[in-house]
Amino acid sequence: MTNTLETRPVLVTGAAGFIGSHVCQHLTRQGRRVIGVDNFDLFYPRPAKETNLREITHDRFEFVEGDICDANAMRSLFDRVKPEGVIHLAAKAGVRPSIADPAGYMHANVTGTAVILSEATRAGCQRVVAASSSSVYGNAPQVPFNETMDVNAPISPYAASKRACELLGSTHHHLTKMPVAMLRFFTVFGPRQRPDLAIALFLGRVSRGETITQMGAGTTSRDYTFIDDIVAGVVRAYERIDAHGYRVWNLGNSHPVTLDDMIATIGRVVGKAPVIDRKPAQAGDVERTFADLTRSREELGYEPKVSFEEGVRRQWAWMRGRR
Repeated sequence: MTNTLETRPVLVTGAAGFIGSHVCQHLTRQGRRVIGVDNFDLFYPRPAKETNLREITHDRFEFVEGDICDANAMRSLFDRVKPEGVIHLAAKAGVRPSIADPAGYMHANVTGTAVILSEATRAGCQRVVAASSSSVYGNAPQVPFNETMDVNAPISPYAASKRACELLGSTHHHLTKMPVAMLRFFTVFGPRQRPDLAIALFLGRVSRGETITQMGAGTTSRDYTFIDDIVAGVVRAYERIDAHGYRVWNLGNSHPVTLDDMIATIGRVVGKAPVIDRKPAQAGDVERTFADLTRSREELGYEPKVSFEEGVRRQWAWMRGRR
């Protein structure tokens, strides 16, 4: 990026969310101006997102409440702030809820992404970095998952919406030549994690001696990735996408953890034995995720640094500090 662009802000969608608030905080600490957008979707309580925003205590940050699917509102915002580029993290998240509301997920994720890409081009933005998901790999038989694999068999509406966003990004780059990065996040955790996600949920319940629900036999595995590592990858992608045009990058930890081991780790960290209610596996859930980081390492210099247990300890310390 050239110095002439540094006076223009970065627009971050989903700024009040888990990942978005951390990205905004990091960018402002780097000395960047940041415009954050969020519509406070009711997927989880507004007060939690407002708490996230309060962590971004920098005068270089401006927050705007708005819906990315509202093309007129986004056009007005882009016209006013004239962003250098966009880090697009806003989306309806979650595999299981998407099965109950596929149309809502397609509207928020696909239509919202189309609006952001269109307005970014019209406003003369230099680049867009957008969140995809490891869920696009479905139940691929080959591990670890690399970016060249066939990902055209998603097994949930959420995964299908994220794959559609990747195709939109590719098409947009083809038509406009705007650099577009799609980042496949692998199960992000850490302070400010969404309260509905397993680690946050289980830490709270195990600490109170409450029963936790285990879906399936405990053999499914996830490539849990600590938030600080994800933020580092997002920022690197934003800085380097110009050299690649359109590019997909995995951002994971490359050390999958089984559900049984995740629960055992939470028990060790909290210091209590988990009480488990075992239920059948949930439709739409993949068996495993496992990131091949070869491309991310070579092209982004991405290298995750926080182990799973260390990350859980940091998340638990943050949760205890909020009580």
